[in-house]
Amino acid sequence: MAEEKKKGFFGRLVAGLAKTRDNIVAGIDSIFHGASAIDDDFYEELEETLIMGDLGIHTTEKIMEDLKARVKKNHIKDPMDCKELLKESLKAQMSLDANAYEFETKPSVVLVIGVNGVGKTTSVGKLAGQLKDSGKKVLVAAADTFRAAAIEQLTEWASRAQVDIIAGQEGSDPAAVVFDAVHAAKSRHTDVLLCDTAGRLHNKKNLMEELKKIGRIIDKEYPECYKETLVVLDGTTGQNALNQARLFGEVVDIDGIILTKLDGTAKGGIAIAIQSELGIPVKYIGVGEQIDDLQKFDANDFINALFENKAGADT
Repeated sequence: MAEEKKKGFFGRLVAGLAKTRDNIVAGIDSIFHGASAIDDDFYEELEETLIMGDLGIHTTEKIMEDLKARVKKNHIKDPMDCKELLKESLKAQMSLDANAYEFETKPSVVLVIGVNGVGKTTSVGKLAGQLKDSGKKVLVAAADTFRAAAIEQLTEWASRAQVDIIAGQEGSDPAAVVFDAVHAAKSRHTDVLLCDTAGRLHNKKNLMEELKKIGRIIDKEYPECYKETLVVLDGTTGQNALNQARLFGEVVDIDGIILTKLDGTAKGGIAIAIQSELGIPVKYIGVGEQIDDLQKFDANDFINALFENKAGADT
């Protein structure tokens, strides 16, 4: 069943990355087919295509450096033989530690941050449902108290996922909600407490103070828990998502990224750029509205899906 779900998601990933594929891979293929030799012109065209595909200058430079080393090591002369090496160079920019999902294996508090409109509350709800389905006892906290809609939305998701929720009133102290949620999580022997928190980047000082306060409460009231901070980014915003991740990183230590809305955008290359430039792993990606359209990120699947055509064959 799990294997079927994975295959189903891979199919949606292939379909969802269609615009990114047109934006990046179509250009790459034309370079491979049009070049007669692996020379400076070949590398220059390839470099330009990757930069235009939202991978950015720094990430592209790393990829090109890695690719040139692989070409030299393998004594490759034909541009057409470069594709698999390029795929390996792309994958090399994205890696997950063996303990990337350690929060699933021990009593944990997960803070989920992100600006309005990126799919943050929805991601918390989807994650809660998936953890519940995997046999975990899950609790969610509606600590984004600055939007009544966020509280209502998370309440609806909690009901759908059949998990308990701790919520306050709109405008109440987010730290107070987390305080109540932490005590509830401990008394109910919860495996994972997911906290939906506000992310007002336009007022970084307030955000920093709020997150510090929440952190102090978790440290004091639940010191033995495993702490994880995930930032949610909208994949359709391309380089702006990278900038948001950088700004959040100035405010709080980020353990991972949830990259949403990758379906229907030409900017999917940002998944590679974020990990390469910031050294922060993308842990989940979203390619749709359904609860199982948010899945753990797999670099092999992502690059393979990017290079597949709609019929499922490698381009």
